[in-house]
Amino acid sequence: MRSNSAKGESDYLAAAVSIPSAPRPLQELQGQYLAFIYAYTKLNRRPPAEADMQRYFGTAAPTVHRIVLELERRGLIRRSAGQARSIELLLAPELLPVLR
Repeated sequence: MRSNSAKGESDYLAAAVSIPSAPRPLQELQGQYLAFIYAYTKLNRRPPAEADMQRYFGTAAPTVHRIVLELERRGLIRRSAGQARSIELLLAPELLPVLR
């Protein structure tokens, strides 16, 4: 009987491990960067450069780059290596916050 309960527990643990974790919610600043990328691309028909985001948000270049890398790591944007203005938004526009 003990082996059945142990088997049941291992099945439960295996099922729990295979359940994908819920995505972490966006931080407010990350959402604003995504909204900016979307709005800039719609208005200018090309994605923003990191310098455009730096000017808009009034932050330093390393800060912008760190946020872009985090958005890419989370699968919210895609970039092409070595290509300028290659940010592609991977999130549906209706899921974006309002740009402030």
